[in-house]
Amino acid sequence: MHGGDATASLPLAMLLVFGSAKLLGELCEAARLPNIVGQIVAGVILGPSLLGWVGPASVKELAELGILFLLFRVGLEVRPSDLASVGKTATVVATLGVIVPLLAGYAIYSASGATNIESLFVGAAMVATSVGITAQVLASMGLLSATASRIILAAAVIDDILGLIVLAVVSSMAQGQVNYVQLGITAAISIGFTLFVVSVGSRTIGRVLPRVEKRMKGGESQFTMAMILLFALAWLASMAGVAAIIGAFLAGVALAETVSHRVHDLAQGVSELLVPFFLASIGLAMDVNVLKDGPTLWLAAAITLAAVLSKLVGCGLGAWPMGWEEMKRIGSGMVPRGEVGMVVAQIGATMGTVSQKTYGIVVVMAVLTTLIAPLLLNWSFQSIARAPEDEPLRIE
Repeated sequence: MHGGDATASLPLAMLLVFGSAKLLGELCEAARLPNIVGQIVAGVILGPSLLGWVGPASVKELAELGILFLLFRVGLEVRPSDLASVGKTATVVATLGVIVPLLAGYAIYSASGATNIESLFVGAAMVATSVGITAQVLASMGLLSATASRIILAAAVIDDILGLIVLAVVSSMAQGQVNYVQLGITAAISIGFTLFVVSVGSRTIGRVLPRVEKRMKGGESQFTMAMILLFALAWLASMAGVAAIIGAFLAGVALAETVSHRVHDLAQGVSELLVPFFLASIGLAMDVNVLKDGPTLWLAAAITLAAVLSKLVGCGLGAWPMGWEEMKRIGSGMVPRGEVGMVVAQIGATMGTVSQKTYGIVVVMAVLTTLIAPLLLNWSFQSIARAPEDEPLRIE
């Protein structure tokens, strides 16, 4: 927003983003397209690519809260045993989903004449999956209880840890040295934190929460405790080297078997308010002006195609024993890069190893894969019956 009363800029930005996201989401549903596509396109229209009415920074904090609540709400629908039961397959899916995109991105970008380090940053940006996008689509379709969905969610958590390690290695190489001891410590802390919350967190919360709740006098005491755990684990996840959104997801998982439906409903209400800002922020970050010259446009197209195919093939192969239908579902769910790819590109740009052109290409790739993923998920899950729309999905 330009000029005007500074105190009015946030409400106006919220009005434009929230209203446009909801409106275009409804139009997409009427056209039998995923609602999420419309909300991302709203950001593209409002942002620098077209109208330029709202900048990414205008709703940055709201977007960050939006994805935290989205992942927390999804975690509430997943029991720890659901993740543990698919752990082996999810690990294979995540590992191949890191190796194949990394090599594909590096090969394509280095062939364009870029330096090794810049090519590695592009490959690293193609590694991690934006679990928030896939989770939102699966939740809206009532399919979080499907086996493929549980594998996607577990693989995305593992994917985030592996992506962190890849990014740390590439960043260290850009600085001229790789501290293997520090990398090992970071990886151990990240993995240990995740395993501890999944294996011990739920049982601990189940014993502690009822006792604390009895001592609290205020209203909505369960929701209050849930919010404290959400923000605490999001912060601890950041300190452990894992993305804050993984901490939010694990907080939901830890509470899944303990809290009442009232907490689910309140979390759903907050998500309905904040998630559109997260989705629109992905579109706001895109600037098509970087694609004005032909070679850059073709390179962006090649990187985007490789980003889609490398996850479809790499992650799909990880689920080979489960058959073709499950392979395409899992591969589709791992396609979106969203905000994760943008963060990697931003780090490279800050270090001076990624040019503005490369940064723009990675952002375009991140946005386009995020728009393509819901369409792939609709296609791949179309043979699975959805949960009734008038009943909240609960995993039994």
